[in-house]
Amino acid sequence: MISRRQLWALLALTLMWGVNWPMMKLSLQELTPLYFRASTMMLGALWLFAYVARKGERMRPNRAEWITIAWLGLPNVLGWHTLSIFGVQELASGRAAILGFTMPIFTVLIGAAFFGERITPRVRLAVVCAAIAIGLLLWHELQSLSGRPVGIAWMLGAAFCWGVGTLQFRRAHLTLSPMVVTVWMLLLGSAVVWVLALALEPVPVPSRFSLPMWISLVYGVFINYGVAQLIWFGMARNLPPATSAMSVMAIPLVGTLSATFIVGEVPHWQDWVAIAFVMMAIASVLWPSRGATAAAQTAPAAQ
Repeated sequence: MISRRQLWALLALTLMWGVNWPMMKLSLQELTPLYFRASTMMLGALWLFAYVARKGERMRPNRAEWITIAWLGLPNVLGWHTLSIFGVQELASGRAAILGFTMPIFTVLIGAAFFGERITPRVRLAVVCAAIAIGLLLWHELQSLSGRPVGIAWMLGAAFCWGVGTLQFRRAHLTLSPMVVTVWMLLLGSAVVWVLALALEPVPVPSRFSLPMWISLVYGVFINYGVAQLIWFGMARNLPPATSAMSVMAIPLVGTLSATFIVGEVPHWQDWVAIAFVMMAIASVLWPSRGATAAAQTAPAAQ
């Protein structure tokens, strides 16, 4: 049974991660994607490092764990965070969120293909629902003169990386807590993204940033990479699976709705129908069957 405190925390988490999608889009109006990712990820990870270290967690990985953390960071941080920010740049932020949250479906499909996990009728339903959602959004992008279907490829690639990373994370043997592992993945990943940004993008001029731009950067550092992570790791182990699934299902809906107010994006009918199908797909793979106690398929929790 979920407590009132957990319910409020879960509501806050869903809103934070949902609103993060249009906030990223707002940042990209004035800042290139790699510099945005590098700066918010690094500062957010440092924020988390200081907080977790003060709690008395063991922060130093042993020699073997460094290799595992770097290996886990390739899909979970470099794959998901880098590809998704290019997807947000190309697509409406709500549409990017819808596609990004096909990740639980990729998790179960990759698990079935490479790890012998069983394909159930619910998984088949999830695949059909996700395919319909992707088809609707791709149709809209191809029809629109300003459409950028390449953004769909970026987001599906990001979701695929998240699925791979989730399966790797489940099978990793680490003595550090998941929170500490995530902090190190973010720190190592941000170093690589900084190298890419310096090599590929023009250096930004912060003095030219508007107030909304600064607000979106602060949101990315302290809310998305900070407070939201702490809430998730503070309650993820104790959440009922159905409750976790509900939160994941609601994030693309929150992202689509909030984008109207933050960046002025007006959803089309395809977006609403796609949201409904993605929510059905997520429910199919994450909602526990009768008597099941398996945890939700989303870990680690970095948006």
